[in-house]
Amino acid sequence: MNILIKSAIIFDSSSPFHKKQQDILIEKGIITKISKSIKNPNNYQEIKLDNLHISQGWFDSSVCFGEPGLEERETIANGLNTAAKSGFTAVAVNPNTNPVADNKSTIEFIKHKAFGFATTLYPIGNFTKGAQSTDLAELYDMQNSGAIAFGDYNKPICNANLLKIGLQYAQNFDGLVLSFPQDNSIATDGLVNEEINSTKLGLKGIPGLAEELQISRDLFILEYTGGKLHIPTISTEKAVKLIKDAKKKGLNVTCSVAAHHLVLTDDELKTFNANTKVLPPLRTSKNTKALIKGLKEGIIDMVTSDHNPIDIEHKKVEYYNAKFGTIGLESLFGALNKNIELEILINSLTNKPKEIFNLKTTSISEGNNADLTLFNPDFEYEFKEVNILSTSKNSLFIDKKMNGKVYGIIANNKVVL
Repeated sequence: MNILIKSAIIFDSSSPFHKKQQDILIEKGIITKISKSIKNPNNYQEIKLDNLHISQGWFDSSVCFGEPGLEERETIANGLNTAAKSGFTAVAVNPNTNPVADNKSTIEFIKHKAFGFATTLYPIGNFTKGAQSTDLAELYDMQNSGAIAFGDYNKPICNANLLKIGLQYAQNFDGLVLSFPQDNSIATDGLVNEEINSTKLGLKGIPGLAEELQISRDLFILEYTGGKLHIPTISTEKAVKLIKDAKKKGLNVTCSVAAHHLVLTDDELKTFNANTKVLPPLRTSKNTKALIKGLKEGIIDMVTSDHNPIDIEHKKVEYYNAKFGTIGLESLFGALNKNIELEILINSLTNKPKEIFNLKTTSISEGNNADLTLFNPDFEYEFKEVNILSTSKNSLFIDKKMNGKVYGIIANNKVVL
């Protein structure tokens, strides 16, 4: 792959060319030259795009595809192509497949199916067998087969002793444990955020307390055991404070926030659109503001799409019966770019999450592999179903105004535009 990128504004705080408009020459997947102006005597393919910005390739730490077993929701092939066109050169894929990814064979199957794509897939293995919170899964074997972390997607580790043992065990091979923040004894069969809107609409609520109790418990256990704990998709103001205090203590805890929790509130529930049924639920504007502040202050380490395709048979039904989840790869950048400072947003998709999940970061510098996301931060449009590339169409951003367009990626010696 030989390409000449013309007049691109480089957005990479680790690069000497940060915020500079440059030409970039890529030969056989390697950045060989960066300069204000580069001639093209070899007649390489040239990329010239409106208001072109380039950053390190984005990484999404929480994505669901479905395959194996739930291909009607999404396949690995289409999922990776969607991720590429949405700007992601790497994704961590959750183990909520059928069967669940709780053993090395399933991890190896997923890795094999993802071979050869521009976007790299990193599997997350289940923390417990069958995601049942009863017995530990084969953590070490799965890590040897390519799993980069362990967690039961959208299911809490109910057994506190199991989390304690798992954190202790995972330290032997520097494993990262994910613990979903919800106490099911408090959440019970709640559907939405427990607040004024849930009462008005007659929908059973999930209080923020359910999230905060679980996080408190997990942090006490982490303080006792040591190890590395990641808390995915926090959604409340108190959760931010709990994690801030834990980091001050020196605990090795990190967390993420889903894009929709940064920009949407439980006011969306008034339409009874099942696409608004997500877990954790959409909270109030007070929580949204606290999450944005936590991201800006570095308490929240990363942003994720929490992309979770759900087929129409399980979404276009009564609100009570609909499954939790929204897709988010295609909408993440456009939804957040108008609310989060660009440099903070890019960092929360590149350096910090890659470091936490022990992935290599590749700055935009001569001699490095080309691992790039191409985008225009000043493109306004309205998100419609035609913008959805996923097999499932369950987006809660349909008809929302967006600010920012992704052109595609250059990664693994491939171009996807």
